[in-house]
Amino acid sequence: MQSLYTKLNSLPETLKSEVIDYMEFLLKKHAKDNDKKKPKFGCSKAFYKMSDDFDAPLEDFKEYTL
Repeated sequence: MQSLYTKLNSLPETLKSEVIDYMEFLLKKHAKDNDKKKPKFGCSKAFYKMSDDFDAPLEDFKEYTL
């Protein structure tokens, strides 16, 4: 980290402001990427309807039950 700090301090002021602008851009981009990846729990429950007999045994597998 010392070399990064040394290199940043050796830059002219105009380039320092460009580096700061780029760092802010990267931070905002990273924050947007993190927001997109996490869907909220239950956000798609309006798209699915589970039948009342969902847990009932299926007729097709009746011969395999005890």
